[in-house]
Amino acid sequence: MLQIETVLCRAGKMDNYSYILYSEDKKNCIVIDPSETVPIVDRLQSLGLVPNYILNTHHHFDHTDSNVELKNLYGAKVVANNADAYRIPGFDIGLGVGKKYRIANGIIEIKKAEEDFDFEVIDVSAHTQGHVVYYFPKTKALFTGDTLFNLCVGGLFEGDPEQMFEALQKIKKLPDDVLFYPGHEYTFGGASVAYNYWGGNGDIIKYLQIAKERLQKGLPAGPFSLGEEKKCNPYLMANSKEELFNLF
Repeated sequence: MLQIETVLCRAGKMDNYSYILYSEDKKNCIVIDPSETVPIVDRLQSLGLVPNYILNTHHHFDHTDSNVELKNLYGAKVVANNADAYRIPGFDIGLGVGKKYRIANGIIEIKKAEEDFDFEVIDVSAHTQGHVVYYFPKTKALFTGDTLFNLCVGGLFEGDPEQMFEALQKIKKLPDDVLFYPGHEYTFGGASVAYNYWGGNGDIIKYLQIAKERLQKGLPAGPFSLGEEKKCNPYLMANSKEELFNLF
């Protein structure tokens, strides 16, 4: 079974989340969006892991800053959307959007996703052009970078509301029991908009209480399921690009 470790980076500043994914036998290990070297290396060492690959969701520096350092330390290959290759530090391997891949002694394209380290690449260009999310269907895990956060979404640095709306529709089509892992701890930054949007109903109150209790224990606020997020995140539930635009 795929193991997932959440690493808080740039704590108290940008509050990025990087992720370490590894197999139970520790032969396969990847780091998603390495933001800061020291906390990631500390966690890798504590777990006795050596990363084979680095996956980037998009090119922003706070998601790629440790690419080259981890590559030099461990010989890990940097993997990202082909369309973003020229903006990804240390880029080695390009992926095609809408395609499925397997990590097992190399990254290979596959037709079906059935094993732990099989993942799909979904284009969600909006926050940036070329932004992708990584969906691991067997583990039911989705790594959303700066597209979907707890109770909010990423800003439109290079795209527009129509693109964001289309991106969110793709995410909404995934099963409700998929857990999503965002690129930042922004839960309470988006809380007031979500709370007011839903009129402080029971779902949002429960969501915020769970997030608060987790954060007080020094844990990430999530992961939450997409089903839970659909009940509480107004951006995810917008029914048109106009409705989405009004939330920004």
